[in-house]
Amino acid sequence: MEYKDYYKILGVEKSATPEDIKKAFRKLAVKYHPDKNKDDKKAEEKFKEVNEAYEVLSDPEKRKQNDAFGENWKYSQANGGIDGFVGAGQPGSGGNNRQGSPEEFADKYGSEGNFSAFFESLFGHRAGQGNRASRKGQDYQAEMLMNLEEAYHGTERLLNVNGQQLRIKLKPGIRHEQTIRLREKGGPGLGGGPNGDILITIKVEENSYFERKGDDLYVTLPVDIYTAVIGGKTTVKTLKGEIKLDIPPKTDSGKVLRLKGLGMPVYDKAGEYGNLYVKVELHLPSALSEKEMELFRQLAQLNTQKHAHTV
Repeated sequence: MEYKDYYKILGVEKSATPEDIKKAFRKLAVKYHPDKNKDDKKAEEKFKEVNEAYEVLSDPEKRKQNDAFGENWKYSQANGGIDGFVGAGQPGSGGNNRQGSPEEFADKYGSEGNFSAFFESLFGHRAGQGNRASRKGQDYQAEMLMNLEEAYHGTERLLNVNGQQLRIKLKPGIRHEQTIRLREKGGPGLGGGPNGDILITIKVEENSYFERKGDDLYVTLPVDIYTAVIGGKTTVKTLKGEIKLDIPPKTDSGKVLRLKGLGMPVYDKAGEYGNLYVKVELHLPSALSEKEMELFRQLAQLNTQKHAHTV
């Protein structure tokens, strides 16, 4: 029976981290996937081999057992021996367990099936018997970047997976770091098991004008001193378009005005929206004429006189 060096198959060191192993598997699974290598038996066998290696090295217990026995698998007594066989020369191999040669192991386990005889001998799978437990395929993880406008209106993306193009529709109101699951669109299942899923983490870019907090939006609106004092209308941008906003007379800088229903759509709840909060920021004129300065001096004098009479 041929020894399988799973680390070599995936092209990683024995000290590789789980993330290193996952990255190596994904790269090779894409390279040798049957959809990209039609009628290529060598690629098909390589694909099975890569899946087998990942099956072992991605499972902490299986990896530990593989690392412990490796090329000395014939001499392990894992699980009390394999169906009554004990490797030749194994200490403590007496009792009712008879010794088995490599040839007997090969005859017993064969070399057919999706998993090698080495895999089956260590982990209890029987090649070619059809009773190997099915296993869900590998879940794929990805990130998807979008801007705030796309998150507001909803958008579509094309995703290439396993040689197939998927059109993904994203609903309005999707949030930063929200994860979307595409069921059974990931890695192929093993032993008749279902395909894995695709988990897409959404990354919504920060917006230079709007700040988002949940379903609410916040903006800072510059307002000139004249409008702030006597009131008036000014333009404010929303994700539905620009609107005219009433500024009440005597509005202080820092005052927050709430615009109901002009925030983000509530995800998966049609017709529901957050609010838009507008913070007034008082701006002085950039250039004042001498006449304007004189009027301000007169206003300042009136204000001083008013306070003097109230003392």
